[in-house]
Amino acid sequence: MPPDRAAIAGEYVLGLVEGAEREAFERRLDREPGLAAEVESWRRHLAAIDATARPFPPSPGLWQRIEAQIGAILPAAESGRGKAIKAGDALAAWWNSLPVWRGAALAGALAALLLAIGLNGALDRARRQPLMVAVLLTDANVAAAVVNTFADGRVELLPLQDIAVPEGKALEIWTLWDRAVGPRSVGLIDRARSTPLRLDQLPLGRDQLFEITVENATGSPTGRPTGPIVAKGTTSRAL
Repeated sequence: MPPDRAAIAGEYVLGLVEGAEREAFERRLDREPGLAAEVESWRRHLAAIDATARPFPPSPGLWQRIEAQIGAILPAAESGRGKAIKAGDALAAWWNSLPVWRGAALAGALAALLLAIGLNGALDRARRQPLMVAVLLTDANVAAAVVNTFADGRVELLPLQDIAVPEGKALEIWTLWDRAVGPRSVGLIDRARSTPLRLDQLPLGRDQLFEITVENATGSPTGRPTGPIVAKGTTSRAL
């Protein structure tokens, strides 16, 4: 498959193709069985990664905050109930009765819980949704890995297939944003596995190159890529 077809198949599955380009690509799927097979292969790869995602339950602090809010409401309700009964005002007694305030407190706590869970869920989805994605292809135009970048500054490498690493060697991940500066190492792994990348003090933008090379087990001795390139690709904006 030509390089552009392999790359755009991966970008389509990752949601990076939109508008008229997406419509044109989907029309091609009906006419090109090879392209459709490449898309299906990408979906299987990414489905396997998605299946490893762990659920994110509400934090213990959320329940503590709800209990604290209920605890602050109930004493005030008890005090109001006593004053109303002494005054003999039936309406005030009803208004300040403990069952009424318990119901109000429960309703308020439930609303706060639902709101907090909804906000936590929205924030968690935003945290896990990448801003940019780089599909790293081999010389044979096979997707070997994906680099995801997130709004909170995290950058991670997700391998899509096994990569052979000779004994005494390692896989080093590089990024290049300016040819005048040259590539910088952002990770070193002994085998193909998910790993965070170190870009804390480095620029990160669209069309930024990422590549994987085979280096010594301790990393490149020169601070620049010296071994063969396993896979490479540039970042694109995620939807």
